[in-house]
Amino acid sequence: MEETSSEPADRSLRQKAAAMVASSMETYRSKPLSFWLLLVLSAGAMLTAFPASSLLSRLYYNNGGQSKWILSWSAVAGWPLPALLLLPCYLAGKAAPTPLSPKLCAWYALLGLLSAADNLMYAWAYAYLPASTASLVAASSLAFSALFGCAIAKNRMRLSSLNAVVVITAGVVIIALDSGSDRYPGITGRQYALGLVWDVLGSALHGLIFALSELVFVRVLGRRSFHVVLEQQAMVSLCAFAFTTAGLAVSGGGFPAMRREAAAFRHGEASYAMVMVWSAVTFQLGVLGGTGVLFLASTVLAGVLNAVRVPVTSIAAVIWFHDPMSGFKILSLVITVWGFGSYMVGHSSTKKASTN
Repeated sequence: MEETSSEPADRSLRQKAAAMVASSMETYRSKPLSFWLLLVLSAGAMLTAFPASSLLSRLYYNNGGQSKWILSWSAVAGWPLPALLLLPCYLAGKAAPTPLSPKLCAWYALLGLLSAADNLMYAWAYAYLPASTASLVAASSLAFSALFGCAIAKNRMRLSSLNAVVVITAGVVIIALDSGSDRYPGITGRQYALGLVWDVLGSALHGLIFALSELVFVRVLGRRSFHVVLEQQAMVSLCAFAFTTAGLAVSGGGFPAMRREAAAFRHGEASYAMVMVWSAVTFQLGVLGGTGVLFLASTVLAGVLNAVRVPVTSIAAVIWFHDPMSGFKILSLVITVWGFGSYMVGHSSTKKASTN
C-alpha cells in the first residue's frame, strides 16, 4: 500500500516539474533572444554593481572619508556613462532622440531630485552602519516596491506580496533589536539608530523611484526601444547630479573639501580617486541594470533582484570588512531571503494561473 501511494505522488511531482519546464520554455520562446540577453545583462548589472557600490561606500568611510555629500555626489558623477552608450545608437541611425516635452522634463527633474535625496539618505546610513547591516535593512525596498507598485503603477497586491512585506519588516525589526552587537567603535547608540532610520527612508524612496520609473515608461515614454532606458537614466542622473552638486557647494564644503579629504585619505590621493571613480561607475551600472529590468519586465522583478543582492552584499562585507555576524543578524538574513523568495514564487504562480 505504501508503494502504491508513493507512486502517484511521484508521478504528480514529475508532472508538476514537466509542466514547469514546459511553461518556462513557452515563456522563453515568446520573446526574441535579444530580449533575454538584455534582461540577463540588466539583472547581472544589478546583482554585481549595486553590492560593489555598497562596499565602496563603506570603504570610503573606513579609510577616512567623512562627507555624506561627497559620497552621494560620487554616485551620480558618472551620469555621462549612459550618455556615451547612447551615442552609437544615434550615430548608427537606428534610434532617434526622444523629444523633450515639458511633461517629460518635469518627470526627469522629479526623479532626479528623488534620486539625489535617496543617495544622500544611503550615504548617512553607511556612515553609521556596517555594510552587512545596511544591506539587510535596505531589503525593505522590496516591500516598498510592492506597495508603491500597487498604488502608482497599478500592479496587483497579492497575498505573497503582503506576506513579503510582513516578513521583511520583521527582519528589519530584528536588526533594530540587535543594534548593540555590530556597532562600530565611536558610533553612539543615537547615531546607529539614525543610520537605521535613514536606511529605511532611503529604501522607501528607492521603492517609490522604481514605481514612478515604471509609470514613466508605460504612460509617457512607452516601451518602444531599449535606448529609451539609456535616455531616461542619462537625464535623471544629470538632474540628480545638478541637485547634488548644488547641495555639495552649499552644505558640503564644495570641491575644496574633496581635496582636503583626498590629502588625508588613509592610502593616499590615488586610492581616494579610485574609490570615487569606481563608486560612480558601479552605481551607474547598477541603476542602468535596474532601469533595464523595469523596462523589460516590471517593478516586481526589479524589486526582487534588488532584494536578492542583500545576501551577496552581507557575505561580501563579512569577508572583506570582517563585519560581525551575530545570531540575530543571521536570523534576519534567513527571514529576508524567505520573504523575497515567497514573494517571487507567489508572483510567478499567480501569473501562470492568470495566463492559463
